[in-house]
Order: sequence, then structure tokens, then C-alpha cells
Amino acid sequence: MLELNYIRENKNDVISGLEKRNFKDLGLIEEIILTDKIRRETQKNLDSKLHEANSLTKEIGLFFKSGNIKKAENFKLKSAEIKTTTKLLQEKLDSIEKKLSELRFQVPNIPNSIVKKGFSEKDNEEIETFGKINKLEENLIPHWELAKKYNLIDFDLGSKITGAGFPVYIDKGAKLQRALINFFIDKNVKAGYREIQVPLLVNEASGIGTGQLPDKEGQMYHVNNENLYLIPTSEVPLTNIYRNKIINENALPIKMTSYTPCFRREAGSYGSHVRGLNRLHQFDKVEIVEIVKPEESDNALNKMISHVKDILIELELPSRILRLCSGDLGFTSSLTYDFELYSVGQKKWLEVSSVSNFESFQSERLQLRYKTKKGEKNLLHTLNGSSLALPRVIAALLENNQSKDGIRIPKALIPYTNFDMIYWNLKKLNILKNDFSKTKKKIRSTFPER
Repeated sequence: MLELNYIRENKNDVISGLEKRNFKDLGLIEEIILTDKIRRETQKNLDSKLHEANSLTKEIGLFFKSGNIKKAENFKLKSAEIKTTTKLLQEKLDSIEKKLSELRFQVPNIPNSIVKKGFSEKDNEEIETFGKINKLEENLIPHWELAKKYNLIDFDLGSKITGAGFPVYIDKGAKLQRALINFFIDKNVKAGYREIQVPLLVNEASGIGTGQLPDKEGQMYHVNNENLYLIPTSEVPLTNIYRNKIINENALPIKMTSYTPCFRREAGSYGSHVRGLNRLHQFDKVEIVEIVKPEESDNALNKMISHVKDILIELELPSRILRLCSGDLGFTSSLTYDFELYSVGQKKWLEVSSVSNFESFQSERLQLRYKTKKGEKNLLHTLNGSSLALPRVIAALLENNQSKDGIRIPKALIPYTNFDMIYWNLKKLNILKNDFSKTKKKIRSTFPER
């Protein structure tokens, strides 16, 4: 969330940034400032009463020591009154702080100055395109047909076991999935990211810390009895490793990567745009997270963008980079770049990665700070990116590499798959051959040659 000092001292800039986001409830800012003023006044009164209570305690001790029992008893009555007042003030302060937090939770991050004013994904800026689209083959089909033809993914079986949006990967489909995970992790580790395996369930404090709660609770799977949430991305547990931490300056930057299954309810999603691997309730993703000093976050973001771009270049997939407009920006993000792959079977672009700079928005919630060499304690900046989300990568990989002979595996991925082509279902061919041989023998036994 936004820092209180920043809101107080830069009210007009905050309102201007929220207007750029098309945020309607601008009255929240005035309410936050007023509530904060009441909070500070209440805190001042509480501190004064606590100081008075401490002074009285010392005086009561002196009176008892000097034998002035009557005076001591009178001061004890006064002390009891002050304790009652401090209790009421503390309860009032707790209530005000709770209200203030609830108000601040409703305010999104301020867009970076380079973010274009816009209202939807139609207003996003295309920054760069790279890679070649498969235009050589005719009658290119979408990945869900390829998955069925080559027996790679069974969507119906997933629906039987769990429900829609939970596919089952089979044989070379499962191997391709595992190969991509290992490829992505290896690329990230080589780039200096520390590999970490994290829990798939997080508590409410973790969800609040990275901004999924209370903004996106409708998209998260909730385990009621334990009040835990299935993670929508490993960004949540990775970043929360450092919640309520003060990090020494010489330990920065912190770079982490993790592979996890991810879970999103995607409530209300339906239609052709969710078909096949386009949108799932459970999917695999490799994530990268960085925690850096404020003056280094712009450079860190650019390096993350270059890193994801290099991975897609190695996968030989037609790609583009978009800078999100203010209207398409995520709640916690100040600046986001999306990577999309072209789906030749569907003739549309599919998002496979978002690389974002949250600046100090998450750190304020997390109370994630660093200690300078001078002893100052300042908020850090957090960044994260998908490196990469697997379903749509697989969709684009299958579609863009299909041919009459089979599906070609990109050169960089072959050491991980141990095969360079996915051919049409040879098992089925063998069954047909066996059935034909049996039929032929049966005919011969029924009609022996004369």
C-alpha cells in the first residue's frame, strides 16, 4: 500500500495518479488523511497519559518510602483514573488504526510516469516483436486438437477427476511439461536467481503482504478450516520470506526463483478464450522475484525483461512485449510489461509472462526494509516476473511447430526432452497393425487356400 507520509505530503500527485488509473473513489484519500490525523492526535494523547502514569508511579513510591501514606493513597486513586483513560485511548487507537488499514487497502499503486493513460488492454503499447510466425504449413490447427491427435493432454479426463480447468498431461505431453520447467529453472539459476521450493498454501498475512488480499480473494482457493489459501503464484510465498525483515544493505539485491503449481478460481470465466490451455484453474509456473534498493529497481526491471526475452528467443517462438496502460495495470503494480506468444492455431496473442515493478507498495505492507551503512531503515522495492507460465507456452510451442511429419521440438529444449519430434500416435498405429494382422489370419483360417 502507499506510504502514509507520501499520501500526506503528495496528496495532489496521489490523486492525479489514481485519476490516471481511472480510480473513481478519490474521496478515500481525504478520508485517509483525516483518519491519520485523528490517529496521530490519539497517539499523542495516549503517550501523554502513559508518561503521566509513569511519573505518578514514581511519586507514589517516593511517598510510601517517606511515610506519607495518605498522599500515596490519593495519588494511587489518580493513577487508577489515568489507567482507565489510557485503556480507553488504546482501544480507540486500535479501532482507528484498523479503519486506517482498511481504507489504505482499497487504494491501488500509483502508475509510473511512463505508463500511458488508458482504459483496457486495447490501449496497451506494443514495445517490440521478435520471432517468426509459422506461415509455411497449411491448415494449422489449435493446440487442443493437437493435444488430442498426439495424445499429449486429456482435458476430459481432468474434468472427470476434478473439473474443467484441470488437465491431465500424458506421455510426451508430461515430459514436455517437465522439460520446460527444468529449462526455465536452469536459465534462471544461471542468471543469478537462487532456487527455492516454497509451500503451496499461505496464510492470510502472506496474502495481504503481497496484495492478493483483500483485493483478489474471489480468485483464490480458500481452505476454510485452517484459513489458508492455495497460492495463485509463487511470488506470494517467495516475497513473504522477507516479511517484517530488516535486511543489511550488503545482502542486496535478493534474487529468487521457484517452480510451483498455481491455483486460480477464475470465477465466471467461460467461452472460447478459456478453451484448452488458454485459461486453467491449476497450472505450472516458474517465477522470478527480486528485492532491491529503490534506486536500483528500474535497472532490475530492464534486466528481468531482457532475461525473459532471451528465454523466448531460445524457444524460437513468435513473441511480443507490451507495456500495460494505466487501465490494465494490476492493483499492486506501478509498471508492468507483458510477454505474449502468437497462437497460429487460434490466430491471436496469448500472454505468458508479466514482469512488474511494485516499487515500495508491497514493502509497506510487508514492512520489508533495509538498513543502510549509516544506520537508516528504508523501504525496499519488490519486482516479480513469470519465467514462465507453462500452459500457453506449450500451446504456442505445439501450434507453431506443427507440420505434416509431427511437432518439432526447439533445439534448446531437446537436451531436456531427449526427443526432437513428437510423431503421430505410434501406439495407435501398432494397434491398428495388430488388429489388421489378426483379421487377416482369421480370414485365412476361415477360407483356406485351395
